[in-house]
Amino acid sequence: MNDPAAEEPTEAAAPVCPRHPDRVSYVRCQRCGRPACPECQRPAAVGVQCVDCVRESQRAAPRVRTVFGGSASSAAVNGRPIVTLSIIGLCVVSWLLQLVTGGRWTELLWFWPWGGVDEPWRFLTASFLHSTSPLHILFNMYALWITGQFLEPLLGRWRFGVLCLLSAVGGSVAVLLLAGDPATSDAWWTRVVGASGMVFGLFGAMLPVMRRLGRSTGQVLVLLAVNGAIGFYVPNIAWQAHLGGLVTGALVATAYAYAPKDRRSVVAWVVPLAGVVLLVGLAVWRYSSVGVL
Repeated sequence: MNDPAAEEPTEAAAPVCPRHPDRVSYVRCQRCGRPACPECQRPAAVGVQCVDCVRESQRAAPRVRTVFGGSASSAAVNGRPIVTLSIIGLCVVSWLLQLVTGGRWTELLWFWPWGGVDEPWRFLTASFLHSTSPLHILFNMYALWITGQFLEPLLGRWRFGVLCLLSAVGGSVAVLLLAGDPATSDAWWTRVVGASGMVFGLFGAMLPVMRRLGRSTGQVLVLLAVNGAIGFYVPNIAWQAHLGGLVTGALVATAYAYAPKDRRSVVAWVVPLAGVVLLVGLAVWRYSSVGVL
């Protein structure tokens, strides 16, 4: 005899998200067919995919690189140049600290040729300081943003970061090299602050990068001429830092732009090492030539 209760259909269990079993989801991934809750859904060309399938497809996808060897997929996050924004953020925070500490933060990090002997970090840290006038930091941050959002995606985060840091140090080294005779020149005691050396390094980098892309460099040259002239005619501007950053940035970018395709990874490591050795060597030579070392 048949059991009527056994013939009654049982209700099927509601589908749940594999990553969140406490969440019911009737939406399924178009790739693997598993349920995906709203948190685990990602828009696809047709329907949605789960986060696991999206991650797997990204891992399997070929890594696209720019003509300069930078990773096109990692050069920016959500379309934003994160190294550029990070440097701008550091400069802004540093400027606020300059204001609230009554200049003590500035004294700790600014650069002057005599100070770099015993406190070499000043060759770099001075680039993250600015005068108390908002115009100084506003101009430098605007120039950094304009050039950075163009160069960083092309070069990649690592190469762009190296370019910025070496240009900053190159500007300070140029101030040291062009300081004149320490017995008669006040430049050895003149304090220098500002990201101008770094910014001019990015200006200089634009030249080989634009040439490598086959684009005109006319606008960049005009920009350099105007800003370079300002350094000579406006007082309290360290044109030496501008020149040092410009030369350093141009050399670094040239190495990156014209590196052979099969040697780009090697060049990416050689450039920062060679740059540090060269800049440190020039500083040591200069200090030795005046009897400091």
